[in-house]
Amino acid sequence: MKRIEIDLAKQQLCLYEGQKRLREYPVSTAAKGAGEQNGSECTPRGRHKIRAKIGRGAPPGAVFAGRRPTGEIYTPELGARYPQRDWILTRILWLSGLEPGKNRLHDVDTLRRYIYIHGTPDGTRLGVPGSRGCVRMRNADLVELFDLVPAGTEVTINE
Repeated sequence: MKRIEIDLAKQQLCLYEGQKRLREYPVSTAAKGAGEQNGSECTPRGRHKIRAKIGRGAPPGAVFAGRRPTGEIYTPELGARYPQRDWILTRILWLSGLEPGKNRLHDVDTLRRYIYIHGTPDGTRLGVPGSRGCVRMRNADLVELFDLVPAGTEVTINE
């Protein structure tokens, strides 16, 4: 059975099947660190699962807003035109917490916080925190991961 482990200290996502490490990717998690509280812009810790996979077949760089493709493809010019936009690109793996009171239900619900693993512009620095709570990946890496994991895959986020 496949599973994903995200190490906040290393800014790294690893895909496993049993004990075998299949893939390793650099990521960027929350600039504000780890935390579960709604509105915190922190990356939630603990056990999660991929609740939904969004964007199958979308081109690399496809822009998403509200989990729907906008019809735009990210370019540096588009980024310059909207510098404050939090770019969600290519694919979305929407996470749902599995630990009631820690990352599920009430004011700590990962799903209701819209925490995703998603693509980011090519110029985004990975390996260092910088997101608003989500887990950012290179677009090519995300396409590969998206195709390797089914919905329901467990995702553990550790400090």
